[in-house]
Amino acid sequence: MFKVNKPMGRLACLTLGLGLLSATWFNPLSEPTPKGSYIIQGNNLAAVKAAVQAVGGEITHELGLIRAVGARLTLAQQAQLKSSEQLRLYDNSQVETAKKKVSSVAADSAGTTEPVVDNSASHSAHVSGVSADRLHAEGMTGAGVTLAVLDSGLADFRPLKRDTGGNLRTLSQYDAINDQELSVWAAPNDENGHGSHVTSISINSELEYSSGRFRGIAPDANLVSVKAFDEHGQGSYADVIRGIDWLVAQKDNYNIRVLNLSFSAAPRSHYWDDPLNQAVMAAWQAGIVVVASAGNTGPDPMTIGIPGNVPYVVTVGAMTDNYTLDDPSDDKLADFSSTGPTVEGFVKPDLIAPGGHVTALMNDDGQIALEHPEYHDGGIFFTMSGTSQSAAVVSGVAALMLQADPSLSPDDVKCRLMVSAKGARNADGSPRYSLLHQGAGLVDAYAAVYSTEYGCANRGLDISKDLSGEAHYTGLVRQDEDGNFYFEIVDGQSMLWSDSMLWSDSMLWSDSMLWADSMLWSDSLLWSGSMLWSDSMLWSDSMLWSDSMLWADSMLWSDSMLWSDSLVDSVSINVWVPQE
Repeated sequence: MFKVNKPMGRLACLTLGLGLLSATWFNPLSEPTPKGSYIIQGNNLAAVKAAVQAVGGEITHELGLIRAVGARLTLAQQAQLKSSEQLRLYDNSQVETAKKKVSSVAADSAGTTEPVVDNSASHSAHVSGVSADRLHAEGMTGAGVTLAVLDSGLADFRPLKRDTGGNLRTLSQYDAINDQELSVWAAPNDENGHGSHVTSISINSELEYSSGRFRGIAPDANLVSVKAFDEHGQGSYADVIRGIDWLVAQKDNYNIRVLNLSFSAAPRSHYWDDPLNQAVMAAWQAGIVVVASAGNTGPDPMTIGIPGNVPYVVTVGAMTDNYTLDDPSDDKLADFSSTGPTVEGFVKPDLIAPGGHVTALMNDDGQIALEHPEYHDGGIFFTMSGTSQSAAVVSGVAALMLQADPSLSPDDVKCRLMVSAKGARNADGSPRYSLLHQGAGLVDAYAAVYSTEYGCANRGLDISKDLSGEAHYTGLVRQDEDGNFYFEIVDGQSMLWSDSMLWSDSMLWSDSMLWADSMLWSDSLLWSGSMLWSDSMLWSDSMLWSDSMLWADSMLWSDSMLWSDSLVDSVSINVWVPQE
């Protein structure tokens, strides 16, 4: 693991082209003066608020977790704040949930569409698929552990609001859009549907009579629901960060131990420079296990999204049973599941979980169900694919682990999840997918709960230094001029991932993670030479990206970069993907 050292408390000066910007943007004759939405960050919240108020800005959000505020500013006010060496400005870009794509509906010879929901299929396949039903039989159901879901809200389904004994287990609801804590008896507020679906996967307390299994991974876990996306699946960075800020503040009040984040966006900065990622890291530092979706833009390399690119958190990709529940031999990685490494060279995803055609609760009048009625059963169940769903599975598993051992730290939960996961293999024993596709492999809830491993995750990383700006980190994944991935240094040696590279129990991941299985990389799993990482990459001696470093899409990263609408992609909690 390489470390990038930076002076304590250093905030970059954002002065790129200020003379031209202020001269061009500010026109005192224009009425009314247009305003944009921004996130302004500094050394402390009070100083940031004072600076924004001094230029006449309108503060909309207080984001103390990252020493920032959300504010509406004119271009002239923005330019004034940019001139301060003590402040950083980010565009408060809109985030979206459902980007409708052409769905894979079956068509008959007449050209009409047939529903693809199989009502005879199990609605608890994701539970048995990770052996959570074995734990339920032993009395481990997540009782006493609170799971927080930050998403589009919560519908009024009894199996979500009450546990297996009928007791109310929804401890609180918070509307981050309107900055309002809601009563647990408040009216349902999930007009989109995505939030209820992922919550159902994690904690649905209803028994499936045909199989005798619970439909949720942790059916007795408590719930805190945070709404940060509206009925159209849209929100903002500031709303999402405010939701995380509120959760960290309420952690001890509600015993919040796990946070599910089923959304993703393309990175446009280092993981440590993204304000949403900073909030996620602060939640992890506070003792909350953060489970993030890898993203639905795979299988191309380097497609891991925000906040799944944060090295500390548990990042989850998706697999599918290929519509043969009782035949694991044809299980496969979902085509849409995003693939590593991250831009900083970390192996991601950390593991995979069921994410293909997962059936869970959703109202038929939710926006997603209205746009895709063919995937709704006409009652209360909706079938959906994505790494959003696979992240919800792992969030439930984490709750089971914390019921079994409440003393586990987030790092220890991640460690046990990974060392107990099972890598997908072919009939001859060879690995079916590379580590950058599947991470440690398919999550195994039973093995994770009974694992005794400690200290094998996030070794060599210091989250306090990362958040303070004293040091940042890169992984060890590189690519040579022939397109082969390799570790830059492993135990003092350069190790190539090729037919001659055998993973064993003694092999360390980036000096931070231990592989549980022997893994042999084959030439067919290597990416082409067009990969961004190559020997021609211009790294400084300390592994810091230079200010002149260009993205493949020719967009410049530098400490002076101001995020703008043209540089920041939307965050999606449900990019629609065909069912797998």
